[in-house]
Parts: sequence; structure tokens; C-alpha cells
Amino acid sequence: MKFIFERDTWQEIYGAIRKNKIRTIITVIGVTWGVFLFVFLLGMAKGLDNSFRSQFNDFATNTMFLWGQQTSMPNEGFKRGRRMQLTLDDVEALKSKVTAIEYITPRNVTGQWGTPPGQFVKGSKSGAFKIFGDYPTIDKVSKKKIFDGGRFINEEDIKYERKVCVIGEDIYKQFYEKDEDPIGGYVKVNGIYFKVIGVYKPTQTGFEGNDSIFLPFTTFQKIFNQGKDISWMVITAKADRNIVDTEKTIKTLLKRMHNVHAEDTQAFGSFNLGEEVAKVNGFLSGMRLITYIVGIATLIAGVIAIGNVLLITVKERTREIGVRRALGATPAEVRGQIMLESIMLTFVAGLLGFIFGTLLLWGINTAIGNNDDIPILNPTVDFFAATGALLAIVLLGTLIGLIPAQKAVSIKPIEALREE
Repeated sequence: MKFIFERDTWQEIYGAIRKNKIRTIITVIGVTWGVFLFVFLLGMAKGLDNSFRSQFNDFATNTMFLWGQQTSMPNEGFKRGRRMQLTLDDVEALKSKVTAIEYITPRNVTGQWGTPPGQFVKGSKSGAFKIFGDYPTIDKVSKKKIFDGGRFINEEDIKYERKVCVIGEDIYKQFYEKDEDPIGGYVKVNGIYFKVIGVYKPTQTGFEGNDSIFLPFTTFQKIFNQGKDISWMVITAKADRNIVDTEKTIKTLLKRMHNVHAEDTQAFGSFNLGEEVAKVNGFLSGMRLITYIVGIATLIAGVIAIGNVLLITVKERTREIGVRRALGATPAEVRGQIMLESIMLTFVAGLLGFIFGTLLLWGINTAIGNNDDIPILNPTVDFFAATGALLAIVLLGTLIGLIPAQKAVSIKPIEALREE
């Protein structure tokens, strides 16, 4: 291995490359393109993954939403078409009987699903908006970003049925001056005075938008005379439980409680966020797999091209190799030089591809910034994945270099000297 550090070895390699500059450059470009494509695709896949995870960062993904609909099958004397109304009794029954449930939060709303919107008045300004009646636990399922100085609904608000509200950022912009502090001020909601305790900033996964009003659940029930009725419930399963199985268990129990046929699939509507998240995760995993397959295939194609170039080079340098062998060069030295040339070309090409790919990802990240309209966030390449790709291409370069190296060693000095 001493010849690796000898100046003559590198001079010979440089001379060989210099004789075929165009051919070598084209070959290096092929490998560079392969690494560049690998890095770029991997970075973009990571950007999609980051964007998806950031959207659900404030939301418990092991969650489902459940509401009442109409029965589609008769059962025990009841006709089809019965309207299923969920109540607080259902919430308590599920809470006590389904051990897989971590959080169960009843919700009420007006201004949605055919109900009239609530009236919001501040001074001489008024508007119609969605009003939600919520428990503090909704903040554990779907985190609300509250501006400094404010807060969300708490247990004391529920217990004492306080007339307090949290308003959306859009409502604040419509009804307040630029530097006006809304916290502690009073507004009218459906003709009743409420104290503003917070302003929330909408998240990408928030279903309420930025123009809604939150009231304590108990206060909402009284104002809108809801009794025990609820619009829907939000259920989060424990971390070690499957939300899909939990959904089946919950629906089975509700069907028994409401005298619904066991095979009726229309009585209770639901949206399983955990199931949808699993689908997206599967899609992202598939994208990463395709990225690896395409990237590795491109790398192999580029490395094979280097092997072909070196085979041609060995053929062209037959006489030179014969002279070296005649002057005492050992087979190991001849083989080592050819392999070293292959390793150097693949390493340099791979490094260039990595640099160009990283620079492009940096440029894209800078251009996009925090633009929510583009589903890419911080497209980066994992250091270990990039290092592994670089080592892999060097290893491939070493292996592919064995072919022309062995070809060079197999040349007999006397026959090489006769080569014209």
C-alpha cells in the first residue's frame, strides 16, 4: 500500500485522466448526477415528511371524531331513519366502559351543520360566527395557540359556568384596533355579555378556522338550551392502543345502548384521524423507498460507466503497462493504480453530487421559507444517509475497479511490448 503515498502514482493517474479529459468528465458527470439526484430526492421526501408532521404537531394523531346520523336498518321494532342524538350520558358510559380511551371530549357548536351562527357584538360592530362549547381537554387533543397575555378555558370556567370566551385572530383583527388589548374586555355573544380571556392563533390542522368563538361547555349548554345533547365527541386512544380497534369497540357499544342493528353502518358517523395519518405515513415511506431505489440504481449506472472507461483506458495503455511490468512493477502495484484511479473518480464525483444536491436543497428551503401553501418544510438530508451513500459509492468504485485492474494484471509483459 506504500505506492498510494508516492508522488509518481498520482502523477500517472493525473496523466491518464488528462489524456482522456472529455471522456473522464462525461463519466464523472454521470456519477455526480446520480448522487445529486439521490440527495435531492431524499431531501424533498424529508421536506414532505417534515411538513406533514408539523401540521399535526399540535394534534393528537391517535384521535377519532364521532357524531350521530340516521339509522339505515330497522331494529327491535324501531324503524329505519331514526336520528341518533349523542348525549353526555353516552360520554360517561364510554369513559367508564372503554379502557382504551385516553381522552373523550364532548363538543357543541352553532353556526355549523345547519345550525344558525352566533351573534358577536363589540361596540357598534357586529358579526355572525361559529361558536363552540368546549371542555379544557380539547386543548390536549388539539393544542390551541393562545397569544401572550391570554388563556384558554379552564376547569373553573366549567364548574362555575363563567361567561368568558376565547376569540379567533380574525375576529380580533375585525373588531379591535391594531394595538388594542382585548383581554379583560367585554363583548356580547347572542345578547349576553362575555369577558374575553384569550385570542387564539389558528393551526394548520385546526378545524375551527380563525374566526370562531370558544365558550365553556356548561355555559354554552345553558345559553343555547342544549340540555345533555352534544354535537359530536372527540376521542383519543391511549398510546399503546390502536385507534381503529377502539373505534370499532365504541361503535359496537353505542349501537347496543341506542338499540341500533349490529350491522348498521350509517347510524354513527366518524372520522378516524389515526387511520388517515397511517395512510399518509405509508405514502411517505413508499416515497422514501422509491427514492432509495432510483438513487441507488442511478449510482450503480454511473459507477458501471466508470468501469467501462477504465477498461478502455487499460486497453489503450497496454504497451505502457507492459513496459512497467518489464521494468519490475509487481501485479499488486499495477492493480492498485487502476483501482486507485477508480476510487478517486467515484469519490470526487460523489462529493460533487452531494455538494450540488445540498446547495439546491438549501436554495429551495430559503426560497420557500415558511410558506404554508407549499407542502415542503426544511428539506434536508440525514447526515448518516448522505455519508452512507458516499461510502457506498466509494465501495462500488472499488469493486468495479477490480475488473479493469485484473484485466491490466493479466496482460503479459512480452505481449504488451509487441502491442501496436
